[in-house]
Amino acid sequence: MPSYDLTGTIKLVMDAQEFKSGFTKREFVVTTEDDRYPQDIKFECVKDKCAMLDNIMPGQKVKVSFDLRGNEYKDRYYVNLNVWRIEKFDGAKKQMDDNDGPALEDLAEPAFEDDGETPF
Repeated sequence: MPSYDLTGTIKLVMDAQEFKSGFTKREFVVTTEDDRYPQDIKFECVKDKCAMLDNIMPGQKVKVSFDLRGNEYKDRYYVNLNVWRIEKFDGAKKQMDDNDGPALEDLAEPAFEDDGETPF
């Protein structure tokens, strides 16, 4: 199944919903900025993925990675955007989470040592 990415600004983060069966979901809305007309897109996190929203606040820029999920119930069809990753951005640069590892800039070795002389 293909996955998709969407970048935008968090508009709303809703409280978690817990059902009698023990199933938990939490929804949030992202406003797109790349479209001619901005769109408010509702996503959902389920089960343990709900915790991803604990540190997400309205106004933050994010990149959301998600899958499409569809189902039929009583002759009606539903589509959910099921999130499996949320990346926070500060402007255009990704903020690193504790478990993301080092940034690419941190892995690159310097091309030369700065001893005050021009390298060419």
